[in-house]
Amino acid sequence: MSNEAVSRLKKDFIFNLALKGQREDGRAFDEMRDIKLETNVIDKAEGSAKVCYGDTQVIVGVKLQVGTPFPDSADKGVIITSMELNPIASPDFEAGPPRPKAIEMARVVDRGIRESGAIDLNKLCITEGEEVWMVFLDVHVLNDCGNLLDAASLGAIAALMTATIPAEREGRGEDTKMPIREMPVSLTFVNVGGEYFIDASNNEESICDTKVTIVSNQDGSICAMQKSGAGSLSEAKFLEAVEKSREIGAKIREEYLLNI
Repeated sequence: MSNEAVSRLKKDFIFNLALKGQREDGRAFDEMRDIKLETNVIDKAEGSAKVCYGDTQVIVGVKLQVGTPFPDSADKGVIITSMELNPIASPDFEAGPPRPKAIEMARVVDRGIRESGAIDLNKLCITEGEEVWMVFLDVHVLNDCGNLLDAASLGAIAALMTATIPAEREGRGEDTKMPIREMPVSLTFVNVGGEYFIDASNNEESICDTKVTIVSNQDGSICAMQKSGAGSLSEAKFLEAVEKSREIGAKIREEYLLNI
């Protein structure tokens, strides 16, 4: 039997399960896989974190360097986010320049950090119009078993929360903590058979016609969204997704971020 035929059978199986209110791994539609978070896992980075959503694994490092601010934000630091889809993480990933998928996910992670106001960028200004701290967020995928975006987003904010600004490069007596003022959490929904799953597996992602990512802040406000796929989302399902993102975001924040 060809790989294409096997893939089609697998997709039909998952789709039919969804119609029965089931998922291939036995989880409820709104049930997450086990999450594991480790911080300070890269010695040479200013901050770092490793996140596992089930068997999905990502590692995020933060590097800082002094640079020139953008002309329209002369008194603010700069955030630059990149994502590397390593071939060891999935047979679907190829070596070489960043692919569209990696670029899109990096932008969504970046938007969640930026639009939430997670970092007080004014405090990263050294000399207005001349020197600011540039924050490089580097996301590396170690194993892709689905829902990379949420794992990367959690890893990004956790890595930032552990980051320190080196004293010797700013003329201060001691290192200072990254000026964190928000802890955004993203939750991604995929539509399979008319039902919306959270924390989707690779197989579930492969057959979904709509994917929606919602990023919430500590006060429950929604700071960023991303929709992909040709499918539609009803108003009722959208409002349900927003409430669920707030609910689960609060749980993740309390269990994994507040203790950093």
